[in-house]
Amino acid sequence: MTGEPVVRGTVIEAGERTDDDTPNTPNTVTTDGTEPHDPRDGHSGNGDDAPPRRWNPDIDARMAAYEPSVEDVLSPTLDELSTADPGRITLVPDTHYPFHPSTGMVTDPALVGATLSLLDDRTDAELAVAGTSSAAIAFERTTDYLGYPSLVARTGAELVDCSDDDLERERYVLTNDDHAVAVSVPVRLRESAVITVPTLRPTDAGAFAGGRRTLARLVDAVADAAATAVAATHAIDPRSSLLDATTAYGESPYAANTLFAGPTPAVDTLGASLLGLSNTADRARAAELKAMGTADSASELSTVRVTPVGPTADASGVDFEQHLATLREQLDGASLPPSDATHPAVSAAYRLYAAVGGDAVPPQLDARGGH
Repeated sequence: MTGEPVVRGTVIEAGERTDDDTPNTPNTVTTDGTEPHDPRDGHSGNGDDAPPRRWNPDIDARMAAYEPSVEDVLSPTLDELSTADPGRITLVPDTHYPFHPSTGMVTDPALVGATLSLLDDRTDAELAVAGTSSAAIAFERTTDYLGYPSLVARTGAELVDCSDDDLERERYVLTNDDHAVAVSVPVRLRESAVITVPTLRPTDAGAFAGGRRTLARLVDAVADAAATAVAATHAIDPRSSLLDATTAYGESPYAANTLFAGPTPAVDTLGASLLGLSNTADRARAAELKAMGTADSASELSTVRVTPVGPTADASGVDFEQHLATLREQLDGASLPPSDATHPAVSAAYRLYAAVGGDAVPPQLDARGGH
């Protein structure tokens, strides 16, 4: 492929990050040619020399595995920030609810930690991780469950709850000839160099979560979801989007083992295509937003590049087009299960896993008691 890449891709080495130990996903499918591992032996089906394929709870090991990948895929943004030397850099991961990272439903905190570490090494900026509380869960509780307080302490980064009433806000209006969308944005986001770190998953409304909708959660608006997402992205103007597709969620968690990075709209276009989703429904509800940046561009997807990482990675052996085709096949028609569809046995199994592994029981199971 030729041309200046709009989105860059990195395939994570097999065994560094998978969803095999997720209690409700016994049959893991992989994109790297290995067979799903036998949970009794902790290895893939390719013999004794195959790398282990299990969730590694050690934060240091996971961050170390991520750092070379992040440095490669974010290299243009890291170079830009090193030169521009902004006063503050804010990461906005997907922290909408305290799901276990191996579900693919939230950004892996280790990925955020690795990115913070690189930014700390390459810049003198103040670092922050932003999110927001919702009616369902407080941001503080989500970050506590996911381990962010100790993670951000490594670089002195600040956790910022954008629902805090004490934050100064600024009204931003996005207009075209016959339409206007107003959003209220925390000033510190407008003044930061922002990098969105969404995860590859659908929303409960059937749309792709993505970087734009991740930013939309941080602003106040009365417009519909599509309009708010576009306006929030224009108002905050993120420097880049780092898409966590190490574990993607289609109809269940899937070991995609990939990171993508590039301009937020372009990465969102790619993410939606991988899930078999598009912005068609959004534009049907708000067709006038095409002029504000919602239109898909096939030419952007044609410039995607891949860089494999890991001790045995060989760039000459990666067919990126085939890799994307595999992801589309495995994730096509992504949707979330009904919120009340969890079988009692799954809840019981997760409680046993949490007790043995020393993990926390997520809030969505708290209310189920011992049943």
